[in-house]
Amino acid sequence: MTSKLYINIIQSNSLFKNLSKEKLEKLFNEDDLSIKKYSTNEIIYFQNEECKSFDILLSGKLVVQNLDQNGNILTITNFYPGDSFGGHLIFADNNFYPMNVISKSDSVILKMKKSLVLKLCQTDSNFLSEILRSISNKTIIISNKIHDISLKTIRACILDYLKYEYNLQNSLTLKLSMTKKEWAEKIGVHRPSLSRELMKMKREGLIDYTRKSITIKKRDILN
Repeated sequence: MTSKLYINIIQSNSLFKNLSKEKLEKLFNEDDLSIKKYSTNEIIYFQNEECKSFDILLSGKLVVQNLDQNGNILTITNFYPGDSFGGHLIFADNNFYPMNVISKSDSVILKMKKSLVLKLCQTDSNFLSEILRSISNKTIIISNKIHDISLKTIRACILDYLKYEYNLQNSLTLKLSMTKKEWAEKIGVHRPSLSRELMKMKREGLIDYTRKSITIKKRDILN
């Protein structure tokens, strides 16, 4: 599949809204731009790997995860088509990925080297504005995640999730939108720790649960 087949997808991205299709096609002739494909569960960037490009996800889904010394996996965020990453690292003195970036499905990524990013920033004010906005948003996401995890207990994280899903599903029986393994990674604990807390809440009569759902027995835990 040639890169030109991705022109329409790229043109719909806010970073490139000021560029015509002809200008985008010229970008594909740049040595500093490439399109790469990744398979499900393939590691795109390892923790401590040098960042050499500003990337945009064209299709698929990515997950950013941190692995600590105790083996705990913390899911920081997910990326979906149109999302960009690497902008906060490529110009940094310490330009190494602090976390793993993993493809959760077959994915296609547009990669731009630093020199091309600089060129576009100098010639397109919209591109510059959008990349700065992207960097700012990524910083906020990471800061909020670290703040939430560091201050909250496992039960508090569980209750946050139940409140969110209750507002979304408007039902006391909630269909789980992720596996317990994914849930544990999202709050940065081992799966057994999550299971133990769920069991405690069940014994206390707060919830009941199956593999695919959780039933809220006492509505006041949602307050």
